[in-house]
Amino acid sequence: MTGLTVVLVTLVAATLAGVLLRRRSGVPREVRGDVERLTSGDLEADLGERATLVQFSSAFCQPCRATRRVLAEVTEMVPGVAHVEIDAESRLDLVRSLNILRTPTVLVLDASGHVVKRASGQPRKVDVIGALGLAVGE
Repeated sequence: MTGLTVVLVTLVAATLAGVLLRRRSGVPREVRGDVERLTSGDLEADLGERATLVQFSSAFCQPCRATRRVLAEVTEMVPGVAHVEIDAESRLDLVRSLNILRTPTVLVLDASGHVVKRASGQPRKVDVIGALGLAVGE
């Protein structure tokens, strides 16, 4: 009987953990602690006039393709916003310094290159637009 109880408790705990992780996936969160500042030299691309969406991707990441489409649509909608995609495998130095743990990870930078929000997982378009509002000060 004790073994069955342990199995049931483990299944319930694992299910709750999975639900929580799924709900948090792709949701932009505020950056705590020291705010990173990235330059065009760090990204090897120009920053946007008002904000920059930085996407860390990998070659075989299916959600990365969908994220690329979402971010491209947002940059077309919002003037002065740039989208920079970085191959995580080729920029391990930057991945380590920014503590990127999975792909896709999206960083929302303000005009000066400070990271104001970050999302791990595939973000929704409405969430990206909301995060941009914070970055551009609207």
